[in-house]
Amino acid sequence: FRFKGFKGSIHYKVSEKVGGAEGTKLDDDFVEMEKKVDTTSRAVMDIMTKTTEYLQPNPATRAKMSMMSSMSKIRGGDKGPGYTQTETVLGEAMQKFGRELGEESNFGLALIDAGEAMRELGEVKDALDMEVKQNFIDPLQNMYDKDLKEIQHHLKKMEGRRLDFDYKKKRQGKVTDDEIKQALEKFDDSKEIAEQSMFNLLESDVRSVCVCVCRSREVGHKNSDSFQCTHLLRYILSVEK
Repeated sequence: FRFKGFKGSIHYKVSEKVGGAEGTKLDDDFVEMEKKVDTTSRAVMDIMTKTTEYLQPNPATRAKMSMMSSMSKIRGGDKGPGYTQTETVLGEAMQKFGRELGEESNFGLALIDAGEAMRELGEVKDALDMEVKQNFIDPLQNMYDKDLKEIQHHLKKMEGRRLDFDYKKKRQGKVTDDEIKQALEKFDDSKEIAEQSMFNLLESDVRSVCVCVCRSREVGHKNSDSFQCTHLLRYILSVEK
């Protein structure tokens, strides 16, 4: 009987789409919350993607960043970004050849000093990547994986029960009043759970905005450190000319 009822719900859904059958309407507040949750879900995914691109414009490094993020979840902690910044690689190369040229070489000394500045710049970028990942990307990812997916589950379950109720209501006379009543109660229960979960998410927007503002300021602070390192590098190069 359950399988028969499920087939009937599917058939009713098709008749809604194709034949324009009238289904149970959801109230305007619920529909509006559903739209906002959908927008929030798309915003979270797009912002996470673009934040990662901002941190690491190089696609290959982004791939490493994503891989190390997955590995850190398995390990249960973050000790570092898990990859070497290009500034660090350049700085180490400069210092290596600077040491080979020796202190008697002005070019060698310039390479050592410039290399140190590049290494410091790499450390600043390491700190920036970790700070943004731990305190901005990870919370957004958690919201998407937990809250938003949970809401989608509740909405999907509610829709299934709505279709079941509408199907049984349409077959009134062939389906007992008790079955129709039970179907309505299940639909109302699912709707209430979905509504509460969406309300809780949207109410947390204030907190999310505060987090975003704080993280943006941290990014600005780290970029200020990066600017100072770059300024130091330019100064070293100008002195050594």
